[in-house]
Amino acid sequence: MGVTVEARKVYRYPFEQVVASYLRKYPSPMEKHVTAVKTVEEKTDLSTGIIYRRRIATCQNVIPHFLRQISVLKVPEVYLEEESWLNKQDRIMSMKTRCLTWTQYATLKEESVFRESSENPNWTEFIQNGKVSIRGSGLLNCFLEVFARTFLNQGVKRGVTIMEKLLQEQFGSPFL
Repeated sequence: MGVTVEARKVYRYPFEQVVASYLRKYPSPMEKHVTAVKTVEEKTDLSTGIIYRRRIATCQNVIPHFLRQISVLKVPEVYLEEESWLNKQDRIMSMKTRCLTWTQYATLKEESVFRESSENPNWTEFIQNGKVSIRGSGLLNCFLEVFARTFLNQGVKRGVTIMEKLLQEQFGSPFL
């Protein structure tokens, strides 16, 4: 089974500004769950100019405390891996994110894209699709998936709000 989350947002800022803000988005006092982000690999393909990055995010465990009575869920931190491919020439950045914690019990995958908006070349479109699947815990699967859907939907909204605040703080009012 599993749950899916989809998001779309058009930022009224140029692609380069949106990507720059995204890359410094976390950690931030505006998002208390992400405590660290470390770039563990970065390289540029000299033939295409595409910049590849692999980053590891350290996040607080947000599983409700009563569920942490289950030993496997009783961890202080959760780790996410994000891979991104930035193509400055075509003005597109693709990202894939997956959870590195609890891989034997759950799969969390997100695919996201920032790209120049078809509505206006000075705007940037953001598209994100995510999926969480939990296995091996019987009836508890459904409850955990409902929690995951709610948390992910709230996370998307927080992420968009943080991006809007960062963009406005750094670059002023959006291009209209």
